Amino acid sequence: MAKLAYIGLGVMGFPMAGHLAVKGGHELTVYNRTRAKAEAWVAKFGGKAAGTPAEAARGAEIVFCCVGDDPDLREVTLGANGAFQAMAKGAIFVDHTTASAKIARELAAEAKKRGFEFLDAPVSGGQAGAENGALTVMVGGDAQAFERARTAIAHFARAVTLLGPSGSGQLTKMVNQICVAGVVQGLAEGINFGLKAGLDMKLVLDVITKGAATSWQMENRGKTMVDDQFDFGFAVNWMRKDLRICAETARETGADLTVTKMIDGFYAEVQTMGGGRWDTSSLIRRLRK
Repeated sequence: MAKLAYIGLGVMGFPMAGHLAVKGGHELTVYNRTRAKAEAWVAKFGGKAAGTPAEAARGAEIVFCCVGDDPDLREVTLGANGAFQAMAKGAIFVDHTTASAKIARELAAEAKKRGFEFLDAPVSGGQAGAENGALTVMVGGDAQAFERARTAIAHFARAVTLLGPSGSGQLTKMVNQICVAGVVQGLAEGINFGLKAGLDMKLVLDVITKGAATSWQMENRGKTMVDDQFDFGFAVNWMRKDLRICAETARETGADLTVTKMIDGFYAEVQTMGGGRWDTSSLIRRLRK
């Protein structure tokens, strides 16, 4: 049993930390900006709630984190009460935030200076994957630190892979989001086309999920798209944040994201429709209005 900490108990972090306590039997100290969430987590899983990220990290062998964006990550790590102020020598900070590769490299370098390791480890699988302990974890950083942290990460993952040096996990997550955006837009257009042609689209989906068109999005979101249901899943607001990071990185690397930028614009339209918290499959709403 290791002494662990978890910073950020949102829709992803809350269940992920829970798996560490239940499956791993680890002793956890948790921190959340809204203290009530930390107290609710402790009431459900045990452990203790900390008043600051630094307090949570003090004495922990591995500190996990899942917050919103680069500024949030910088605050909980390098801020006056950030975790980096209290990390033990030889400890590991595992960041599950979907953030930029730039900040991942920055924090990895700072961690090295302070005598501990940093792994960027964004995840794919959404809230359901977090709750079911079936996330895909894409990791960048030191190989030895990865091997030390891997067993704990596996408590909430179905796949944990080291992709390369610091920043590689975040870059891989960007590839993931670029691919997801394209698939969801294609699915939205296909379903809308079928509906306008008068097809029974649920029957159509039953057929084509057995062929070359199938995808996770089709299998898990196709029929809810037909039913116009979007009050669940990965929010449009978060997808736009992720695609913004992809676009910024593409400008630095010279990669062409013509289609991805167009789809990001479509998501902006969904936001103006009041759909910022709708699932990303809500792209079909702009076609049906």
